[in-house]
Amino acid sequence: DRIWAMGKAVIFDVDVEGGLNIKKHFGDKALAVFVKPPSVEELEQRLRFRSTETEETLRVRIDKAVHELQYENKFEYVLLNENLDEALVIAENLITEFLTK
Repeated sequence: DRIWAMGKAVIFDVDVEGGLNIKKHFGDKALAVFVKPPSVEELEQRLRFRSTETEETLRVRIDKAVHELQYENKFEYVLLNENLDEALVIAENLITEFLTK
């Protein structure tokens, strides 16, 4: 509310549970976007390429992603992150359209 009062928008990057809770709390004042990888295999490959995960943390992240993919239909928009540049443009357009309606 404090940030909205300053005329600014808030963007949260949260897990599925957090996103659904925010949407439930704010209703039509919030836009719920599910960012989806092209596949679980592609997600794993991207994470391995970054070399920021141990095998254990990688497995935890992949398992969580598999679980969270079951909830994509509960979001207003599913953004397929197949190509980062294209996904960014789509995300910007979604946000701009939401904020100007």
